[in-house]
Amino acid sequence: MPTQTKSPIRRIVLTGGPGAGKTVIAQKIAVAHPNQFALVPEAATQVYDALQTRWDKLDLAGRRDVQRKIYRLQVDQEERTAAANPDKILLLDRGTIDGAAYWPEGVEDYWRDVGSTLEAELRRYDAVIWLQTSAALGLYDGDTSNPCRFEHPEAAIASGQLLANLWGDHPTLHKVDAFPNLDHKLSAVEKILLTFHAF
Repeated sequence: MPTQTKSPIRRIVLTGGPGAGKTVIAQKIAVAHPNQFALVPEAATQVYDALQTRWDKLDLAGRRDVQRKIYRLQVDQEERTAAANPDKILLLDRGTIDGAAYWPEGVEDYWRDVGSTLEAELRRYDAVIWLQTSAALGLYDGDTSNPCRFEHPEAAIASGQLLANLWGDHPTLHKVDAFPNLDHKLSAVEKILLTFHAF
């Protein structure tokens, strides 16, 4: 009977609520290990920056339109980055599933609208690392570090939990609690990446 070999890890998502450190940690890892990782930046911030707005300033139609743009950009930049870096692991600052948390009519309607399913989107990624927001420790800085951020601390925690639930059926899901020191959180993420033989 032939031995089955496990497919290599090619796409790793960092997800979690606002203020979880996703962007900073993803950037630090990509810079420290440029031969191993290709960074896929957060699509939402790019879309909001281009439109010079943020989620809470939009009406329902505007929120739907923005989430569609974010989904399309996310898929497009994943494919472009993968094509340009065939020998590297994609390290993603959020994934397509994150957008479902911000759809006005809820998760199921989001999948209907973008023409996909949760199961299909989970299969896009080989591993997921969920980061707990710093709001859980009372260290949340709101929109100070990201002008597109609109959630108050309680909403940031709730958003993080919703994302944990959405990603919960992924077979390779790891969770990292909030740390008072971001470098300690970075080390925790790097330890998980080592288990993937990512570097």
